[in-house]
Amino acid sequence: MGALTPKRDESIGRMQFLLGLRRRGIRDTNVLRALETVPRELFVDPADRDVAWEDRALPIACGQTISQPSLVAAMTDALDVHRHHTVLEIGTGSGYQAAILGKLAGRVVTVERFRTLAELAESRLRRLELTNVEVHLADGSLGWPAAAPYDRIILTAAAPQIPPAVFDQLTVGGIMIAPVGPDGEVQELMRITRTETGRDERSLLPVRFVPLLPGVARSM
Repeated sequence: MGALTPKRDESIGRMQFLLGLRRRGIRDTNVLRALETVPRELFVDPADRDVAWEDRALPIACGQTISQPSLVAAMTDALDVHRHHTVLEIGTGSGYQAAILGKLAGRVVTVERFRTLAELAESRLRRLELTNVEVHLADGSLGWPAAAPYDRIILTAAAPQIPPAVFDQLTVGGIMIAPVGPDGEVQELMRITRTETGRDERSLLPVRFVPLLPGVARSM
């Protein structure tokens, strides 16, 4: 089954959102096209479909959230993804960010600790026929070594520091986008480039993300 056909109000909301991204400085036409063609309403709770294109985070299952679309756009733009890249995402959540990446990268590996979220995300991605995105139920703090190394890595949950096991899976010259900081406080969204001798780091903007938790959840 293909993508959903948007309702008129959803289409208006989507156009207003895309115009807002341009005002915010998002100019990459590939990123804008990916955001335009992935139906965010598919990734939110049915009760929130009417507000799917409003620029705010929304609750999803398992006590998690789907980030506001402008933040997804900013993180995707900073990640600088191209078709020849293999991308690792830590924290599948609703699957929305993975779907955006799937429009841009050659291969996307996304890891989720909640079985419910992983299964819902996989169903949505299959509905959109994004066969280059694979979802794994696993401990995100360990990355996904089986497909390493990765050209790009993105974390959609915050940690006080980058998990070493995840950073080690990034290629030299590769880019990582990650919120860094304590749970419950303002964190810094960081753009990290792996170098021959270590890393180069740049702070992008203050953010608030749910924490990156170790292990696989047992009951969700």
